[in-house]
Amino acid sequence: MNDEFYGILLVDKDKGMTSHDVVAAVRRRFSIKKVGHAGTLDPNATGLLILLLGKATKLSNSFLNEDKIYDAEMKLGQRTDSADCRGKIISEKEVTVTIEEIRAVMAGFIGEIEQIPPMVSAKKINGKKLYKLARAGKIVERPPRKIVIKELDVLKINIPFVEFRVECSKGTYIRQLADDIGEKLNSGGHLTELRRTMSGNFSVRDAITVNRLLKMKKETLRESIIRV
Repeated sequence: MNDEFYGILLVDKDKGMTSHDVVAAVRRRFSIKKVGHAGTLDPNATGLLILLLGKATKLSNSFLNEDKIYDAEMKLGQRTDSADCRGKIISEKEVTVTIEEIRAVMAGFIGEIEQIPPMVSAKKINGKKLYKLARAGKIVERPPRKIVIKELDVLKINIPFVEFRVECSKGTYIRQLADDIGEKLNSGGHLTELRRTMSGNFSVRDAITVNRLLKMKKETLRESIIRV
């Protein structure tokens, strides 16, 4: 393996791709044996995906522990079985809350809170990934985890849609946050858009789109790698 492909590569992931899709495409396009990532993005999400190349794959945990910032949108009035727009609607209610009530409820989520991981997630329970159990129609008990919501800023409210920005600790599921906010408002809700803009000190502003990345020559790729 050539050490020229050792370090960090910042990618702006497209909607519809899994994180594994991006890893596999880079590995195949540039013939790099070891490619990993530092934090999964759902297929419906876009934004910053940190790829680790070569020996840098061993540093995955250090990047996973970093705080993240997301721009998101949720829709009130509909709850889904996946907590996002790809899931099946399981309840519908008329949205009667006011803008002031929405802001007040969301402010209550700032700080250290407990969050139950969604069934549609990569978290493992007894060695099995939750999303695989969900695909088999199984729902298992998930112990709550302590997370920290450092900031939760409402960007725009156009009922039933709410756009917000959240800075959070590792292990935070934004889709579950949207579901919990919807339940607290007694209207239900689900995530409709998600974009990761920051992970630690890395910004999506410095990331390369997948389309541009896969058209690069190896020499250009080498110049885009952040050495660690």
